[in-house]
Amino acid sequence: MHEENHAVTRIGWLRAAILGANDGIVSTASLIAGVAAAGASEASILITGSAGLVAGAMSMAAGEYVSVSSQGDAEKADVELERRHLAADPEFELEELTQIYEARGLDRLLAEQVAVQLTAHDALDTHLRDELGMSAVSAARPIQAAAASAASFSVGAALPLATVLLDRGTSLPWTVSAASLAFLAILGALGAWAGQAPVVRAVVRVTFWGAFAMAATIAIGSLLGTTVG
Repeated sequence: MHEENHAVTRIGWLRAAILGANDGIVSTASLIAGVAAAGASEASILITGSAGLVAGAMSMAAGEYVSVSSQGDAEKADVELERRHLAADPEFELEELTQIYEARGLDRLLAEQVAVQLTAHDALDTHLRDELGMSAVSAARPIQAAAASAASFSVGAALPLATVLLDRGTSLPWTVSAASLAFLAILGALGAWAGQAPVVRAVVRVTFWGAFAMAATIAIGSLLGTTVG
């Protein structure tokens, strides 16, 4: 026997955590870089960044909870529908299961035997898993997703916000952007490691889009600052 540690077992919270941290870094850094490029005061920059952190964390938590809850509602509806089908026409459901196993490579006789035995063991669970692809690993967990997303967003947003305390001059837009790209690269590497994926591709992907977002907000902030001034 050997221990197997598959990434799919943590895909639910990992996706929410990576999304939240990435959004926290990019959105907060972009806000700070944009208002700094527009010539805002240090107090305004801090207020903007702090407001972005709180609002973003709450928005991410609410969004994750609502979307994952909707997934859970759909899963419950499918469970009830499958339960009714099994009660109304068990012969058809048994044949449906047999054909699924045939399509996966079993011969007809063996597919029938497997379908009969699994149906006798737990018909509903078997159909949910083999017909609909539902399992405990992929089940919707709205509270877990909301908590992971809000917490990771807050941590991610706090990183560029802390940069404001280190650089209070005209170079702040570039300092916070450079620091945030470094944070994104680390995040991408950690996410790839946790998900057992290629590190370089993940780092390039996350830093490219982060750089694009921050460059756009710096350009807009500089334009508006010049226009207003």
